[in-house]
Amino acid sequence: MKINYNVSALIANNALQTSDSKLADSLERLSSGLKIANAKDNPSGLAMARRMNSQIKSLDVADDSSADGISIVETADAVIAEMQDMLQRMNELAVKSSNGTLTDDDRKIIQEEVAQLKDEVQRISDTTDFNGQKLFDGSFDLRGYATINGETNPSLSVSSYSDKVPASTIDEPATISNLTIEYDEDTNTITSVSGGESGTPTLTDSQGNVYDQVDFDGNIIKFSNDLGMSVQLEVKDSFSSVDVELELTTKGAMAVQIGANEGQYLDIRIPCMNLSNIGIYNVDVSTQEGAQEAINQIKNGLSYLSDTRSRLGAYQNRLEHTNKSIDATVENMTAAYSRIMDVDMAEEMTTYSTQQVLQQAGTSMLAQANERPSDVLQLLQ
Repeated sequence: MKINYNVSALIANNALQTSDSKLADSLERLSSGLKIANAKDNPSGLAMARRMNSQIKSLDVADDSSADGISIVETADAVIAEMQDMLQRMNELAVKSSNGTLTDDDRKIIQEEVAQLKDEVQRISDTTDFNGQKLFDGSFDLRGYATINGETNPSLSVSSYSDKVPASTIDEPATISNLTIEYDEDTNTITSVSGGESGTPTLTDSQGNVYDQVDFDGNIIKFSNDLGMSVQLEVKDSFSSVDVELELTTKGAMAVQIGANEGQYLDIRIPCMNLSNIGIYNVDVSTQEGAQEAINQIKNGLSYLSDTRSRLGAYQNRLEHTNKSIDATVENMTAAYSRIMDVDMAEEMTTYSTQQVLQQAGTSMLAQANERPSDVLQLLQ
């Protein structure tokens, strides 16, 4: 028997320290509810879990962003619906004014209501905003820039173009050659458009697509083709045999962040909704001839509004599906995160009870080991 070094006590003490450390870890898990309370508990698991947690929180924000996008689309759609109601009323008045049983005085009265409706459409276009941003001034539509014979001219500008139109740059622009436009400043109306050898101007984009269908209404010229591509120009002056170059950036739409990562966004186009773009700037029903012309103009305007509402509805459907998709992703990713980070309380309580018993036993054994050297005294008696 030895008294200088009590190896038994050392062994009991080491075992007691081990069980005490495990008991402390178990207490920490039970009190925090976390399986990985410290990086040392599971380094790789913690790294995976923190990455998941970052993704979950980012998706929560993206979910809010897509919900805001839905609110913007709903706002725009509701306002355009009111514009449609006003155009429908204008159409009824135009049909009424085209009736030969009315006098010119009757038509002047009708025209007064039409003028008020037009003013209200323009006012709504100018003042509707969301979070301080104008919705219908073209700020959230695709941007395009026009130059005439190499120089910018405010009298000719890009009004809008379809999503299918490819991007063009200053180095590789879309072009219109020998364009001639006759414009009536008094009525703000294009009276004729011509150009080229065939007499009909054509637009050629940066990829060689030809837009050979030309229509004009009010002060808007529309170039289109059978591929569903179209480009609209707004005119405010006459031009004779000019070469036009267009830079179509395909950018400018409202980017709504719908994901947690870079580049996960949805572009929402909200076109300019002024009287010229709608095509009712020159609506005048004060004469029977003007009323008959107004019927077709208002019909085209209603079609323009319907097309815009249709596109907004498609955006809203996409955003609603996105919301559901994000919710499902967050739900499943949270479950995976929980499996890594959250402790099983029942299992951990079993571990805690085991370590508690071991600690009590270790304490008892350490006390007995410390008593063993005193047995030597019996040999010395």
